[in-house]
Amino acid sequence: MTIQTGNTMNIHKIVSPRLFNVLLIRVLGKMSLNNISGTSALYNMMKGFQLLRAGFVLSWPSIIKHSTNPDKITNVSTILDTADGIFEMGRYEECYNILINSKNEKDIEVKWRLCRALYNMAKDSKYDEQYRKDIIFQAFEIIAPELEQNWDHFAVHKWYALTLDAKSSNIGIREKIKQLENVKKHMDLAVTLNPNDASLLHMLGEWSFQVTELPWHQRKTIETLIARIPYSTYEDALEYFLRAEAAQPRFYSMNLLRIGYCYLKLNKCDQAKYYLKLAASYPAKSNNDHQANKEAVELLRTLK
Repeated sequence: MTIQTGNTMNIHKIVSPRLFNVLLIRVLGKMSLNNISGTSALYNMMKGFQLLRAGFVLSWPSIIKHSTNPDKITNVSTILDTADGIFEMGRYEECYNILINSKNEKDIEVKWRLCRALYNMAKDSKYDEQYRKDIIFQAFEIIAPELEQNWDHFAVHKWYALTLDAKSSNIGIREKIKQLENVKKHMDLAVTLNPNDASLLHMLGEWSFQVTELPWHQRKTIETLIARIPYSTYEDALEYFLRAEAAQPRFYSMNLLRIGYCYLKLNKCDQAKYYLKLAASYPAKSNNDHQANKEAVELLRTLK
């Protein structure tokens, strides 16, 4: 249907690293996480917690795992190439329509791309608030059932984490807090399967950063009224941001800003200056770039 406008044995020694990772995450997937309940009264405390700023477009290389039938491969590959090209041009609704109107909507490579298109459409203010909420829920319903059948596919975990985070934010702060660790778990699983995904590594860094930045009094209030909030450190966040930078240098202005900020918090001023200067001079092509430029300049002034 066309949308109208509006992720006791040393077994690792006897199996390949890839297989070991797959086996490991299948075990982790069966482990339960501590539930975190919340209250909508804490909205103002947590409304700033977001894995990615609104202007960050999520795009990355795919791992194609569809049918071995030659005709189908050619057909699906053509559709994916076309959809990817249109997505890169920022035409997310058109990308969605191409995918949903194909005869391969059950292919996992098509499904996660449907989620990608819907997720980015939901960030576009040209659609009304209710519509954006609806398509986030739609994206979640597309990817959630795939966890069982495609547990070893990094994009399934990645998009599950992203759509779960967005969905829980739309439901309310109670659900947002409840799902924090679950979102982190699936991001970890995705990066285990695809360790060189820069955008995913940045998201993991942002998760650690946001948790670390939560003021002590707010954390205590949440933990008193609700339950445990995950802990992290600037060192944790910095490690992810640096890994993202190593995987794809200069790919995102905010990643450079975060690296500089974390170094500043760790009292490593020389390293902080280096990355803040990179962020301050980053070519501004989006609102995020302009914001990174501005914040980096302000932080550099504190180092003089």
